[in-house]
Amino acid sequence: MANLPACAIGLGSNLGESLVILTGAIERLKIHPQIKLLDVSSWYHTAPIGPPQPDYLNGCATVETSLSALELLSVLQSIETEFGRVRGEVWGARTLDLDLLLYSDRVIDLPTLQVPHPHMCDRAFVLVPLAQIAPDWLEPKSGDSIATLASKLECSDIKLIK
Repeated sequence: MANLPACAIGLGSNLGESLVILTGAIERLKIHPQIKLLDVSSWYHTAPIGPPQPDYLNGCATVETSLSALELLSVLQSIETEFGRVRGEVWGARTLDLDLLLYSDRVIDLPTLQVPHPHMCDRAFVLVPLAQIAPDWLEPKSGDSIATLASKLECSDIKLIK
């Protein structure tokens, strides 16, 4: 899949067997015929944002794809559904959350999709794992590298799973 857009995907889970769910989601990405998995970060234990709920396991993956951004979003949402994701409370607990963080160097502003992800630059649970696998990737709105953005955040509550 040479010369295809590289994309960054955030993964999170705090309901059910989170590690099994997250590795299962990675496997679904791996076997999709229009997605080439490039790299997967380590998994991190993170505190939740929003209403009271269990802590999360979070990580990131990079892929190349021949899918458009909206098509990739549809694939991610179907994988979430496969693993029991129910869309309810905003920032509520979930079995699986897959976020399209970056789609090459593109800025996309549609009613159903904003890329770069509108909150990624404020979230250590996104930037720490993404910096592990794509430290030099430039976030297109700020022009800063992922590593630089991560270095600006408080990251003490992001714990590497061993």
